[in-house]
Amino acid sequence: MKVTFLGTGTSQGVPVIGCACPVCSSLDYRDKRLRSSIHIEIQGKSLVIDTGPDFRQQMLRENIKILDCILFTHEHKDHTAGLDDIRSYNFLQDKDMPIYGTHKVLNQIKREFSYIFEEVKYPGVPRVITHEITNAPFEAEGIAVIPILVMHYRLPVFGFRFGDFTYITDAKYIDKVELEKIKGTKVLVLNALQQTHHLSHFTLKEAVDMVNLINPEQAFFTHISHKLGTQNEVKKHFPLISVWPMTD
Repeated sequence: MKVTFLGTGTSQGVPVIGCACPVCSSLDYRDKRLRSSIHIEIQGKSLVIDTGPDFRQQMLRENIKILDCILFTHEHKDHTAGLDDIRSYNFLQDKDMPIYGTHKVLNQIKREFSYIFEEVKYPGVPRVITHEITNAPFEAEGIAVIPILVMHYRLPVFGFRFGDFTYITDAKYIDKVELEKIKGTKVLVLNALQQTHHLSHFTLKEAVDMVNLINPEQAFFTHISHKLGTQNEVKKHFPLISVWPMTD
């Protein structure tokens, strides 16, 4: 399995428009963050988790020429807004794109991208095949996936586990039943928004505490805002190289 971090920023990205804080003003490339998403190459398949507003830029930057399917964690715009740009893959691969999400997520996508689902379609619109998932193991184009239900304030969000790798974003609470699904994970990716309390995201301390509870071999933090601090400053919190705030 090969995992590529396409973006590790929060909903506004980093730098934030109009902000002159030390992070947004930093010249360090590690302090530049696109919206959160990952690309996974596994068992000969190529898949992406979430298509945020930076999806096109991320695909071009990583030179991803084949995409077999897309998994959605939840329906917020910073995780879905780039869906229109799958058109290039429709053309290149001459097939509809399988997308996987909960009933609520797929309904939101159908509202926001209604033109994709019209009976009489405008020529050239994206082509998708929707697959509704629940909080039960499923297969995405033959790849075994275990969903991990977490709470983003009051909004249910799915993390996903592939073998020994687990990816969780937009979490504030994970109950004991879901934590059992993560047990034994060797590599964990978890959101760590900022230093101070936030209503719907783990703070850095809460993320560290969760890593210590799960005890993976390696952990990486994502969905990071400019309020977390510069990469150089945050690194001082982590004497062990196995735990890092991830860069794009």
